[in-house]
Amino acid sequence: MSTQEIANRLVELCQKGDFEGAQNELYAEDCVSIEPHATPDFQQEVHGLEAIREKGRKWASMVEENHGLKVGQPVVGTNSFAVTMFLDVTMKGKGRMSMTELCVYQTKDGKIIAEQFFM
Repeated sequence: MSTQEIANRLVELCQKGDFEGAQNELYAEDCVSIEPHATPDFQQEVHGLEAIREKGRKWASMVEENHGLKVGQPVVGTNSFAVTMFLDVTMKGKGRMSMTELCVYQTKDGKIIAEQFFM
């Protein structure tokens, strides 16, 4: 898959809320995920597809209700792309919150090898 094809497919799956499906289909086994900073709930950096899947499951377990999700169209370079994601969720014990992230992905050999999120 080209970087453009990966970006388009990621957007398609994320718009459906199928984040784990996107990871299973598009991510390399040795990929890296970087958050803006470490929190009590998440490490700043995790390595490997299974660790990324687990991070996603942990996030999902913290969400009480999803109110909205919007994924922007990708801006694509040779081996990287970026999308914006807007989430409107109610977190367990924390109430409703809206957030917009800039999500940047690096590709190699037809797979996502790194993701990094900016708030």
